[in-house]
Amino acid sequence: MMQIAAILVAAGTGARFGGGTPKQFMALGGQPVISWAASALLPYVTFLQPVGESGPIEAALVGIPHLPVVAGGATRQGSVLAGLEALAPYAPDFVLVHDAARPFAPGAMIEALISALAGSDAAIPALPVADTLKRGVAGAVGGTVSRDGLYRVQTPQAFRFQTLLDLHRADGSGLATDDAFLFEQAGLAVALVAGSEDNFKITYPADFARMERLLMTQRLPHMGTGYDVHVLGPDRKLMLCGVEVPHELGLTGHSDADVGIHALCDAIYGALAEGDIGRHFPPSEDTWKDADSARFLRHAAERVRARDGMIVNVDVTLICERPKITPHATRMRERIAELLGIGVGKVSVKATTTERLGFTGRGEGIAAQAAAVVMLPETEN
Repeated sequence: MMQIAAILVAAGTGARFGGGTPKQFMALGGQPVISWAASALLPYVTFLQPVGESGPIEAALVGIPHLPVVAGGATRQGSVLAGLEALAPYAPDFVLVHDAARPFAPGAMIEALISALAGSDAAIPALPVADTLKRGVAGAVGGTVSRDGLYRVQTPQAFRFQTLLDLHRADGSGLATDDAFLFEQAGLAVALVAGSEDNFKITYPADFARMERLLMTQRLPHMGTGYDVHVLGPDRKLMLCGVEVPHELGLTGHSDADVGIHALCDAIYGALAEGDIGRHFPPSEDTWKDADSARFLRHAAERVRARDGMIVNVDVTLICERPKITPHATRMRERIAELLGIGVGKVSVKATTTERLGFTGRGEGIAAQAAAVVMLPETEN
């Protein structure tokens, strides 16, 4: 099976942006810019390799699966080489190199880049230059430059992994402005794939303001809710929100009966108007007997990404007298964040009782309700 890795370059200090916080760690729509960039790559890669300062990156990518962060180099080229060397033991077939300050790389563009590698050593997203170009000399116009055949290049850029690693190892100049330049120098083919105007890099404060407007205008919030109930019984382990909770009884059902995840899946499917969990994983099918409900939640997250959407936040309420949920809530939040590929700060897990009323009050079962907010492109019907 083909393996694809991604290097997320986040070693820049954001000197041109100004301010105390590097641009890749600033909050955009409630989450760090770098987490948007990571989430855009995640559905297409086996390994995600962040490069930069470990502390801020780990904090920004909580709940997003990735390899251990490696320190960046003195130049961008040095940082990419550090990421490549860290990936070398995994020997992926292809590698994407992406700027952490480009949060909205479209999925269709990433797929086109990967497909282009079937017939080329490298592929880069690019947009033709539309504006007239002038050469400046001492503050005045020194001539007009033809824009014919000129392109603005973006990331992620896609490469055959071993070739890119070999070229970086052979070139120690540190002067390459992008990785495709090394392929050009070596006389290797670099395919051009259509880029996206929305895939711009945050460099100056005005770029950040533009990105916030883009986030608000191109996607609209969709909310869904879910509710589920399962009976408690003997000889079953108790799974709640992806975490095994010590208890004398477990939840019974066709799968592992994780009532929290089931309610959350319904909430996400509801936000997408795609039915409920039974539609996607019918309980009548033996395939899902005793299945780990983590699989269901990953599928719900994949459906959001397939629609070019983004999960804003999720909230799960577990309803039971026992066991106590608070001691396990942090692990539950972390597990849900991991399964959804989002930051843990976007996940809420809490509990309540029914004051000993009803089946939950009598300890006969556990109920859960959930809510999810998803941003979807406004062009969707």
